[in-house]
This record gives sequence, structure tokens and C-alpha cells, in this order.
Amino acid sequence: MRPLVRESWQRSLGALPSPEAANSPVVWESRELQEFRRNHPLAAVMPVIQQLLVVPSQDTGLLVAVGDEHGRLLWVEGDSAARRHGENINFAQGADWSELVAGTSAPGTALVLGRGVQISGEEHFNPAVHSWSCTAVPVHDPDSGGILGIVDITGGPDAVGANTLSLVQATVAAAEAQLRIQRLERGPAPRRRSPKPASPSAATAKPLYCDSLQILGRDQGVLHIGGQALTLSERHTEILAMLALHPAGLTAEELSDMVYPEGTSLTSIRAEMVRLRKLLHRHGPSLVPESRPYRLPRALVVDADQVLSYLNRGAHRLALNIYKGAVLPRSEAPALASLRTRVGLLLREAILTDASPDVLLAYLQLPEAADDVDAWHSALRLLPPRSPRRAAVVAHLESLEA
Repeated sequence: MRPLVRESWQRSLGALPSPEAANSPVVWESRELQEFRRNHPLAAVMPVIQQLLVVPSQDTGLLVAVGDEHGRLLWVEGDSAARRHGENINFAQGADWSELVAGTSAPGTALVLGRGVQISGEEHFNPAVHSWSCTAVPVHDPDSGGILGIVDITGGPDAVGANTLSLVQATVAAAEAQLRIQRLERGPAPRRRSPKPASPSAATAKPLYCDSLQILGRDQGVLHIGGQALTLSERHTEILAMLALHPAGLTAEELSDMVYPEGTSLTSIRAEMVRLRKLLHRHGPSLVPESRPYRLPRALVVDADQVLSYLNRGAHRLALNIYKGAVLPRSEAPALASLRTRVGLLLREAILTDASPDVLLAYLQLPEAADDVDAWHSALRLLPPRSPRRAAVVAHLESLEA
């Protein structure tokens, strides 16, 4: 390993339990993303980036991404085929590619180091990204010198070609010059404070982060807050999920009915709320629940809710990318059991009714679809007669029917 990559892997292992745990969660819905990037300083220089980098990259199989100072992708440009391939690893608008959650990659690692970085193939921490390569360069504020965001090229071997880093650096230099010119023309303006990239040990929350809770395919939820990844107990996961999904708030009785089996006293929910508040005071003070009713002070994105949102918009591939398995499979909380059934059934119905063959085949790789005869028959109907993938589907169906 190159020293740069080895050090990044060490940081990644300090924040994530294993390479397989690395992921790039989508932290913004479409409307929230549009509002955020409309007010972001890099919106003013997107025409420069488009002209110098996006247009020359058309039809090359490369993606051009522009992210904010925390590694969240604001714009991802490229031809439709390249963007579909990128969605397979959640390299899409609104996704978080910071080193803390995605592991070693050019966007996240460049932000940590504050300089241009190239990451090739298996240098990526996440095994799912080993077929990709990327080059990224940070954009600095011309007044404060702080990092405003990142410009990245992602794709095959060409993404780390000999001239790619120079090309991205030249584009960033032009963008920074354009920012400087615009500010001179407009006169003095308040400086935008941009914090330095967080180290894995940083514990302070950054208010610009859109926090998220992952409850799909895991027995304990993972709370992403202010650049940290915090594993919660099953009970705290259940409570936090319910509060996130009911932003107007819940009474103690309502929350107890959702989380506990019938007959549990209110004392139990109140005691757990005390413990949850103490935990969040240490790791995420801005997310400490309010009382009467119990309510989160700001939005918390839940991955299961994102799946439902994408399904409602017909974005089956993005929904499937986020879906890592059933909602808290071992949870017996009534509301979580209901959500688990709803998400699973709606995903299956949407995929079988309206998805492309590629998306349907990806769905069949989920454990819950292994014995779903109807789903496998649907794949057989969708695949062209000469498709080489039919043989594996037929063999699986024969084993099920046997």
C-alpha cells in the first residue's frame, strides 16, 4: 500500500468495524438537496466546472461530482449509463462520501488531507468500489482559505490517468479565481466560516450535517451525526426511529405503545428516554429529544423511510441500493414490525411490477428473495431468450421446485 492509502485505511478502521460496513448513505431528499445546493457557494462556479470538466468528459464513461466540505455529493454529472452504474454504489447526488462513513475514496480522503488525491481500484476501503477509480481536489475559499467543497472525477482507469489530476486541479483553480472575481465585483461580504475536515476522533457535531439513522438489515441502529457513526442499543434505535418518523412528536403513551408489547408501564419508556438523552448529550447535543410531547428538535433521515420515498417516485434502483435487508429483523416493537412488513412488501411489489431486469436480478440476491418462486419466475419472463443469465435463474428455480 502507498502510505497515503494505508493511513486512510487506518482512519477508516477507526471509524468503521470492517470494510463491508462502509457505505455511502443518501442524506438528502431531492427537495432538501435542491435548497441546500442553491445556497452553497459552489453553485456560483458550477458553469465554470461544467465548461472545463463536465463537457469534455461527456461520452467518456466518467462521472464528474461536486461535493460540499463534508464530502456529501451535491452534483453528479455524466451520461445516463455512467450515472446508472454509479447508482449501484450510491455514487449519486445527496450521498455522503466522507471518509468516516464511506472509507477510503478520493472525495473523502482529499477532504481529510486538504489536497488532491487519486484512489485506484482496490485501494478503496469498501470492496463494492474496487472496480472504480477516482481523482478529487478540494476547492478553497479565496478569502478564508477554508475548504468549500470537492471536485471529483470517477470511473474506470481513465479516472486516475496521468493527466487527470492536472485537469481537475486546473478546473478547481479556475473555479477559485471565478469566486474571487465575483466577490471583488460584489464588494466586501461576511466570510463564510468553513471548519477543517474532522478527524475520526472529533466529537463535535457540525450543524450543516443532515443526520441519518440506519435500521435496515441490522439488529442495532447506526446513527450518523456530525460526521460520527454511533451504534445504538436495540431499544434506543426503536425509540429514535419512532421519533424521527413522527416529527410532530409523540406522547409517552403513544411512544410506549409503538415500542413495547401491550401492558408495559410508562416507567420503562421514561427511563429509556433519560438514558437516550444522556447518550445524545455526549455525542449529538443538537439532537436531544424534547418533552411533552417527545420530539426531535430537527430532522433525522431514516433509511427505511428513504426506501419508501424512492419507491413512491419510481426510483427502484436507488431504493434497492439503500435497502440492506429487513428493518431491525429481531425487533419485536409493534411499530417496527409493522414498518418491516410494509417496506419489504412494497419493495417486492414495486420491483416485480415495474423494475428493469437488472434491478430485479439485484433484488433476487437479497436473502428474503432466495425462496421467492414468483420473483424468480418474473426474472425468467423479463430476461431475453438468449440472455446468458437465464441459465442461473432456471437452475435456481429447478432447485426450489425440487
